[in-house]
Amino acid sequence: MARNHNRTFVIIGLGTVGSTVASDLVRYGNHVMGIDINEKSVAALSDTLSEAVIADGRDEEALREAGVDKFDVALIAIGEDLEANILCTMNVKMLGVKTVWVKAINKTHHRILTKLEPDRVILPEQEIGQHIAQKLHNPAVRDYLSLGNGMHVINFQTPDSLHGKTVNSLNLEKTYELRCLGLSRGSDFVSCDSGAVTIAEGDRLLILGRRENLRKFSDGV
Repeated sequence: MARNHNRTFVIIGLGTVGSTVASDLVRYGNHVMGIDINEKSVAALSDTLSEAVIADGRDEEALREAGVDKFDVALIAIGEDLEANILCTMNVKMLGVKTVWVKAINKTHHRILTKLEPDRVILPEQEIGQHIAQKLHNPAVRDYLSLGNGMHVINFQTPDSLHGKTVNSLNLEKTYELRCLGLSRGSDFVSCDSGAVTIAEGDRLLILGRRENLRKFSDGV
């Protein structure tokens, strides 16, 4: 599979999270290498990924031989073995990969892995739980994305009470400290920079802000 001009990704640890991320990145047209110590995990994705390699993430030389240093982004998703996650994170950073994300399985692991200063430590189960809770709490929230810095983006299905109003009239910034990034109308994206756009039936607002402020807005309309 030929490389494109996008960033290149290496996924170390091909369990449920790692294999899903790797497969989707390939589906989006990216060059992806998957690495796992388990031969069966690698074999299962050998026809899907750009490259699939059996290697131990704890072994810096093995990662170097696999060419990890040539990739732009690494996701380390080894699983419950904290020591392996620590060593692999250190190895990948020493090899010079510019962007490093690490998966943690609990808050204790998250706190320890954060000390290694990767670009982001993710807690997939917690983030999925928050996502589900938000959608159950307010079905108008069609999608929910955590940006990892206390900020979130929601895809908000506009109710009847907002139809015919302009984005400016919602006073998002002044009242809720939120920002409208744009508006989805069918297959079109409409900018909200001027705030003068009028909300119509079926429109969805993309709104950026802190979770508590997003909740206040979505509960109040």
